[in-house]
Amino acid sequence: MIQSSNYNEALQDPIFKIITQAAKELQVEAYVIGGFVRDFILERNTKKDIDIVAVGSGIDLALKVSELIPHHPKVQVFKNYGTAMLRFNDIDIEFVGARKESYRNESRNPLVENGTLQDDQNRRDFTINAMAFSLNKENFGDLVDPFNGMAALTDKIIKTPLDPDVTYSDDPLRMMRAIRFATQLNFIIEENSLNAITKNADRIKIISGERIVEELNKILLTEKPSVGFLLLYKTGLLDLILPELTALNNVEEVEGHTHKNNFYHTLEVVDNICVNTDDLWLRWSALLHDIGKAPTKKFNKKNGWTFHGHEFLGSKMVKRIFERLHMPLNQKMRFVQKMVAMSSRPIVISEDLVTDSAVRRLVFDAGEDVENLLTLCEADITTKNQKKFKKYHNNFKIVRQKIIEVEERDHVRNFQPPITGEEIMEIFNLSPSREIGQIKDAIKEAILEGDIANDYTEAYQFMLIKAEKLGLKPVNPKL
Repeated sequence: MIQSSNYNEALQDPIFKIITQAAKELQVEAYVIGGFVRDFILERNTKKDIDIVAVGSGIDLALKVSELIPHHPKVQVFKNYGTAMLRFNDIDIEFVGARKESYRNESRNPLVENGTLQDDQNRRDFTINAMAFSLNKENFGDLVDPFNGMAALTDKIIKTPLDPDVTYSDDPLRMMRAIRFATQLNFIIEENSLNAITKNADRIKIISGERIVEELNKILLTEKPSVGFLLLYKTGLLDLILPELTALNNVEEVEGHTHKNNFYHTLEVVDNICVNTDDLWLRWSALLHDIGKAPTKKFNKKNGWTFHGHEFLGSKMVKRIFERLHMPLNQKMRFVQKMVAMSSRPIVISEDLVTDSAVRRLVFDAGEDVENLLTLCEADITTKNQKKFKKYHNNFKIVRQKIIEVEERDHVRNFQPPITGEEIMEIFNLSPSREIGQIKDAIKEAILEGDIANDYTEAYQFMLIKAEKLGLKPVNPKL
């Protein structure tokens, strides 16, 4: 971590000198504030955007900066928010006038009026985000840190500049942001702040699903998302956002029989999968893969606890979650549904003798997502028994090898039938009818079972036999 009172070295990009010149011409003060400052001090090169606060009009400062840049980049103005944005050297730069805010109970949108730099720093969410570097000629690069954010960075603590109870009640999204920053930075949330989040958890209901999901996504994309989800659970936020997940934290015992805690198991699976993929939607699949277990849980004396059909029900629940949180209802949702629905298939195969037909069906159903499915299932191995852990992973190696062999021979990934419905209609002089579907399905099943190869000639001969059983004879034979 870099500690200094002046940070000229952070401001070497030409844009900062241009902003200094523009601010001088407009006779306003300008500062770079927030994430850029925090990440520079932490030596995290992660941000591709910069926030500039002007003690005056942020829009006027943005327009003046554009004038001073040779190619005059376009300035996007958002009058309702008093902000403006331009792009310079692949960096998004947002300008805002210093302001103070007051909030109404039913909304996170504040009433805004012009303010000083101190007013603007007061309204920031956390002390580590309230630090600023001066862009003014007389003290260029000086750190302005009224809430001792530097100490919070050193101590790795998330705390609010003002009373956390007011901060979180005013803008409940800050509760999610506190947990997200704690997860991203491996920081601890100050005790008073954590208690205030718990107290104000119910206020999250006024936040839109889109904003909540934006923070959930950032938590899921961290190195160890379980940290964030445990904080969400501890504060009561998770039960309000994803009750399907917290329902898994209910272990029952009947006649001495218990089952594993599927909530903590799920968090282990999510952390496991993060080692092997940065795919957001595969991580969502890991998070939701067992949500069908709570509503399908049953006990019987013969088999103990069962969760029959939890994958199918879980895939249905995925759509309801995506709709409720205003998540994308497109191929991303369908991918998560598919992963959840198939999440036990490779596990079942790996526990038995790995047959060609089982592998063919797996590859046929998973298609191009078979590798993602196997990654999910391997992450699902959370046993602490090292002998079992090694055995299960070795079994998956066998499954992977079998997939390669079967795919090279039978080509069932993205399966296309050797004989199309149109050909069947032409050969037997048929109109669209049930018999065409029956013949096509029979050919597909024969290939998947290994009765015939995925080959036109073998499929043609098989088709003739099937058609004869249906009372059909070829009118226009091709072979």
